[in-house]
Amino acid sequence: MLPISLPVGRDGRLKLLILGAHADDIEIGCAGTIIRLLEEGRELEIRWVVFGADESRRAEAEASATELLQGVSRRRIDVLRFRNGYFASELAAIKDQFEALKSEFEPSLILTHWTGDAHQDHRAVAELSHQTFRNHVLLEYEIPKYDGDLGNPNFFVGLSASQLQRKLEILRRHFPSQQGRHWFTDDTFRAMARLRGIGCRSESGLAEAFHARKLFF
Repeated sequence: MLPISLPVGRDGRLKLLILGAHADDIEIGCAGTIIRLLEEGRELEIRWVVFGADESRRAEAEASATELLQGVSRRRIDVLRFRNGYFASELAAIKDQFEALKSEFEPSLILTHWTGDAHQDHRAVAELSHQTFRNHVLLEYEIPKYDGDLGNPNFFVGLSASQLQRKLEILRRHFPSQQGRHWFTDDTFRAMARLRGIGCRSESGLAEAFHARKLFF
């Protein structure tokens, strides 16, 4: 395992672009990493974009992001209304949103979906992320699901037990619409963190994992 330093902008801030297809994707995939960055006291500027949510899920997404980003003065949270499962048919409009992001915000790090994800909406966001931000550092997070599409990630972020616990609390508190789903449980997310912690020999035994397609040093 080789440790690296995260990139920062010329002003010394870590400018973070966080992208999710649906209301809870970001929290499932990388909330622990965001919590760790915040607890480390890094100077952050964050643009948070959820591309698809109906009215009830929009409220969940906004409440969760607002709590997670407490204390970040430079932040913007956008929850858009593209239809779940229909991203492929709305790709041109979604690409327009990406082009707008590119002109408005210059990220030093992007957290987005994995291009190998089995969900078509997740893949659309991942592919547009790479098409739009071709000269940036992208880390692709993973989402456990029925499709059994977990890959072999190569970038790990170690988490403390308290950081994982905060992630679980946020997921439990802010996404009541998902509580009836058989996979949306503390056990699922804890198991993922434990598995990835083993994969990187995290001191706590816990981690989140990402796919890094290209890194240049």
